Amino acid sequence: MVSGMDLDLTLVRAFTTTAETLHFGHAAQVLGTSQQALSKRIARLEALLGARLLERAGGVRLTEAGERFLPAAQEALTAGQRAVDAARGDEPVVRIDTWGHLYSPMRTLAHIAETLGRPRLEPGAGRDWPTVAQALLRGDTDLGFGRVHPLPGGAEAGLAHRLVRLEPVDALVSASHPLANADALRPSDLRDSTLWCPAPLTRLDFLRHFADEFKITQRRDGPNLGLEHLVDHVRDDPSCSTLFPADTPLPDDSGLRSIPLIDPTPLYAWSLAWRESGPPPRLDAVLRACAEAGRTRRWLDRTPDRDWLPRTNVEDQ
Repeated sequence: MVSGMDLDLTLVRAFTTTAETLHFGHAAQVLGTSQQALSKRIARLEALLGARLLERAGGVRLTEAGERFLPAAQEALTAGQRAVDAARGDEPVVRIDTWGHLYSPMRTLAHIAETLGRPRLEPGAGRDWPTVAQALLRGDTDLGFGRVHPLPGGAEAGLAHRLVRLEPVDALVSASHPLANADALRPSDLRDSTLWCPAPLTRLDFLRHFADEFKITQRRDGPNLGLEHLVDHVRDDPSCSTLFPADTPLPDDSGLRSIPLIDPTPLYAWSLAWRESGPPPRLDAVLRACAEAGRTRRWLDRTPDRDWLPRTNVEDQ
C-alpha cells in the first residue's frame, strides 16, 4: 500500500522501463504505448509516492529518490511475474545467458541442470561478458555463466558472482606444427608460435593475459565463426596454436593435436553471475546444484604452484 492506495505494477513498469532506457520514446516503444500515456503513468506514480523519480530537463535521468526506488521496483515486478507463474502452474524457469561459446559452456551447464532438476534452466547465448553484464543489470536475464573479469569503468558494479569451475586447457596445434609430437608442453614453449584468437583480442581476457604472462608476442585474431572454423584455421596453419579445454572432444580430424600444458597448467574459470539487488528467487537452488556438481567432479581442484590463473581472475576480486 502507498498512502492508502495499492501500488499499480503498470505504473511501476512504466518507470522501470524508462529508467533503464533513459529515453521516453524508446520506453514507450518497448511498452507499446504513446509517450504521452507513458508520461502520465510516471506522473501518477510520482504523485502516489510523493517524490520525483525522474528529471526530464536536458535529457532523462534518475533523481536520488528514483535511484533508491529502482532496485525495489524491479524486485516488485519480478515478484509479480512469479505470482502469475505460480497461479498458472507454470514450470519454474531461470533464464541464464552464457558466453565463451568455443569453450562449450553448455557442457558444464548440462551437469548443473541435471543436478538441479527444478527449477528448469533456460540457456541463452550472450555475446560476451560486457553484454551479459548489461543484460543482468537491466533485468533482461536472471543469471550469467562464463568467465567473469573486471570491466572498464567498473561496469560490473551491482553484480555478484560465484566461481563454479576451473577447467584445464590444452594447446591445440596442427599435426604439421613443429611441436606436434610433444607429449606435453610448457606455456612458454609456445613463444615461437602465433597465438590464434577466435575473436577480437580485446574481448578475450583469458587469451590476452595468457599471451602477456608467457611472452607470446605473435598474436592474430579473427571473427568467431564457430568451432569448425577454428579447427580448420589451426589445422591449415602450422605456425599457429590456440588454447582449448582439455576434455572437450574435437571433430574426428587427424590433422590436429591437443597437447597438455604443464608447469604451469592454465585454468579457465567459469563463474555464475547475478544482479545483487533483486537476485533471481531460485538462486540458492542453482548455487547448491553448482556446488554439488563441483564436488562430485572436482571442478575447483587447484594447486597454486602447479596451475595458472590470470591475475584478473574472479578469485582475486
